[in-house]
Amino acid sequence: MSWAGPEDVYLSTSLASYLDTNAVLEGACERVIVGDLYCDIPLGLYIIRGENVVLIGELDLEKEELPPHMTRVPVPEIRRAQKAEQEASDLKGTMRKRMEFLDLD
Repeated sequence: MSWAGPEDVYLSTSLASYLDTNAVLEGACERVIVGDLYCDIPLGLYIIRGENVVLIGELDLEKEELPPHMTRVPVPEIRRAQKAEQEASDLKGTMRKRMEFLDLD
């Protein structure tokens, strides 16, 4: 079972839902993807409020779920990659703000 939120993907083998699509995931993990790297971070028992659910789907366990060029890495490495990606994004935003006065369009 997989769940996707605005920025997060959660995977689980067991699901219980109640009321307004609130869900309890057993054996859940968060899949973090940065570029061509990914990591499944175990979360255990996880509760998701219905207002935060964007997509629900069932995984076909016999099919390959990721493209072959993706590389699985340990948690510390994916955290470093996330930090580097965020810093690059922040720098890009700062540079754009500094260059707005040029009106290059």
